[in-house]
Amino acid sequence: MKTIAVDINSVSKIYNKVPVVDNLSLQIEQGEIFGLLGPNGAGKSTTIRMLITLAQPTQGDITVAGYGTRVQPGLVKRSIGVVLQQISVDGDLSVWENLEFHGRMHHISNPERQQRIDYWLDYVGLAAKRNDLVKTLSGGMKRRLQIARALLHEPEILFLDEPTVGLDPQTRRRLWEIIQDLNNKGMTILLTTHYMEEVEFLCDRCGNGKPGRIGIMEAGKLIELGTLRAFQERYGQAIAISQQGDKIDYQFFDDAIAANEYLESLADKTGVMVRNSNLEDIFVQLTGHQLN
Repeated sequence: MKTIAVDINSVSKIYNKVPVVDNLSLQIEQGEIFGLLGPNGAGKSTTIRMLITLAQPTQGDITVAGYGTRVQPGLVKRSIGVVLQQISVDGDLSVWENLEFHGRMHHISNPERQQRIDYWLDYVGLAAKRNDLVKTLSGGMKRRLQIARALLHEPEILFLDEPTVGLDPQTRRRLWEIIQDLNNKGMTILLTTHYMEEVEFLCDRCGNGKPGRIGIMEAGKLIELGTLRAFQERYGQAIAISQQGDKIDYQFFDDAIAANEYLESLADKTGVMVRNSNLEDIFVQLTGHQLN
């Protein structure tokens, strides 16, 4: 039996008579890892803000972990962990003090609070930094501290809004491993990002016993929904790319065989390349935008 962790039902958010989120409906299963994509202004961040109770829908209803965001925001907050793209840990406090403050805000009593702090600092690889001031940490360490803080009160659902923005490739990979491990242990995760390879890596791994789904938003609407493999089957598993001057043309094919047959049929193959399709190709096809 499926258990729904997040239920978005006909939700709109209107600012100055303009719908930033437009009649959005979406369900995320318990234990699923879900990637939410879209160009700038698509409505992703507004959707996240409504899910974590920082904004209320103009119309429609949202249920998170079984609680309505309008009528039970306190219970929603107890059930979720949030890592936003902005660094939100206190730089003038130590690593331990940041977690101690968060634990007290969630009324976690001692000695359990100290046990949880020790566990999550070790989990994100910051045990040796517990007494260091946060302002002395690298950007990747601060992000890992944000994840530890978000997990300290043992939430059911983790929201990650651009969690690796601005980080070097090695640090991003380490965070991917942490996110993947959390999902493998059963945590429901909703991820927004501008990195295509991040979604491919995380959502194509198994969450809840199957690959995670990807939702693509455009102008406040959900325009596509499915797994990466379903997208490739729907739009084509191979692509031919041709460049003429400043213009780049994409043509999808069912598979590599069909794409190569097309290439061989061309009298002039100059500037034409055939390869397997990826998520960015499909994103560009749907929205006409590149994420970055």
